Amino acid sequence: MVQSYLRRSRPTLQAGISVLACCLVSSVAFAQNTGWQGQITPYVWATGMGGDIRPFTGAPTISYERSFSETLKDLDAAFFVNAFARKERFVVAGDLLYASLSRKGQIYPGISARGKLRLGALTLTGGYRAIDDSWVTLDVMAGARVWRARGAVSVPVIGEQKSSIQTFVDPVVALRANVKLDPSWSVLAYGDIGGFGAGSEKTKQFALSVNYQVNENIYVSTGYRYLDLDYRHKGTRLDTKLTGPFLGLTWKF
Repeated sequence: MVQSYLRRSRPTLQAGISVLACCLVSSVAFAQNTGWQGQITPYVWATGMGGDIRPFTGAPTISYERSFSETLKDLDAAFFVNAFARKERFVVAGDLLYASLSRKGQIYPGISARGKLRLGALTLTGGYRAIDDSWVTLDVMAGARVWRARGAVSVPVIGEQKSSIQTFVDPVVALRANVKLDPSWSVLAYGDIGGFGAGSEKTKQFALSVNYQVNENIYVSTGYRYLDLDYRHKGTRLDTKLTGPFLGLTWKF
């Protein structure tokens, strides 16, 4: 199963690594020339999934509730990376996620359908450091989350297969707090909420992590993340929740 997953994931992982490498090079050059401080964190998210998918008007709705081990069986590819930068009290942040999953579900007794979901989200925010203490910081931010979702449903019994692609933008407001426990350990909390009917009906997320400073530039972190999306438009429905622990490696420059 692991070998199969690696084969399916390789094109997306290679693309993700290329993007990350470009980000690292450009970010370092930018920081050195402008006085910004920044960090980039690729991470692994052991997420479970749940919700309902209806990719187009008249299509069957597939409901699902999957743990991480079950999601892993459905997973075709995934990539996650987070970035943060600051100059004095001005802060900017970004988070990119991509996941591709396939699964089979029952829509009526004796009738099953196979659904495929490719979900990408890029969150970009900027704001102001409202509290800048040696032990506690608080950033107040606003921005947008750009979603791209491609859903497909096939019903073998009736020989029907249809798909749709939805791209939309959600405004978001966010808070980011960092509490230093001692010179090596810290706790980071992040939360945002958005949508407000502009793109989706609502979107929200929360993440909490414990971080350990290995040296001047390297941190490791582990924690828990929750991401919720409720999108409905002209018969299309994408109601999904992603939850689970994560493990990240941060390079600070």
